[in-house]
Amino acid sequence: MAVNQRKLCIVGAGGFGREILSSFKDSFLLQEKRIENEVVFLDDNPKLQNGKVMGIPVIQTQDFNPLEYEVVIAVGDPNTRKKIVESLPQETNYTTLIHPTAIVLDDCEIGEGSIITAGCIVTCNIKIGKHTHLNLNTTVGHDCVIGDFFTTAPGTHISGECEFGNCVYFGTNASVRQGVGICDDVTIGMGGVVVKDIKEKGVYIGNPLKKLER
Repeated sequence: MAVNQRKLCIVGAGGFGREILSSFKDSFLLQEKRIENEVVFLDDNPKLQNGKVMGIPVIQTQDFNPLEYEVVIAVGDPNTRKKIVESLPQETNYTTLIHPTAIVLDDCEIGEGSIITAGCIVTCNIKIGKHTHLNLNTTVGHDCVIGDFFTTAPGTHISGECEFGNCVYFGTNASVRQGVGICDDVTIGMGGVVVKDIKEKGVYIGNPLKKLER
C-alpha cells in the first residue's frame, strides 16, 4: 500500500476497518516509522470516544480536519459508503490503498478512495471507479469498466469486457461471465453466477441467477 505524507484516516473501526489497518501495517515492514503515529480511525460510535482500536487512536467527526489526513472509507455497504463521502467536507483528500501482494497489470485506472486487498489480481486495460473495495482474492479480467462504490466480497471472479454501474456489490465467491453488463444498485448474493446482463436494480441470488422478490 502506498504511504502518504499525511496521516491515513480509516473511516470505520469495524471488522473491515481493522483488516485494512492490518494490511496497512505491511507498508511499514521495511520502515522505522511507528504505525500508531501514521494512522487514525474515524468512527462516531460513542463507545469508542477518546479510545483506541488495536492501539490506534479513534477520532470522531467533530475532530476531523481534512487538511491533516488522506482518507479511505472502510465500510462494506456501497450505499453507506456513498453517504459518508457526501457527508465529509468537500476538501477531503482520498487515497488509494493497494496491498503489496495484489497484482495490478498494465493500463489500469483506479479511482480515488479505493482499496485493493491481499491476493487480488487486476489484469489490463481496466477502469475502476472511485471508492471501490476489492476484497481478498478478487480477480478482474481485461477491459472491464466499473463504476463508483463497487464492492466485492472475498473470492469474486469477474471475466473480461464487463461493464458495471455504481453501487454494485458481489457476495463471496460470486462470478461473472465475459462481456456482461450490470446496471446501478445491484447486489449479487454469495456464490451467484452472472451469465447475462442485469438491467434492473435489486438483489440477485443463485445459479442460475434469479432476482430476489421482496
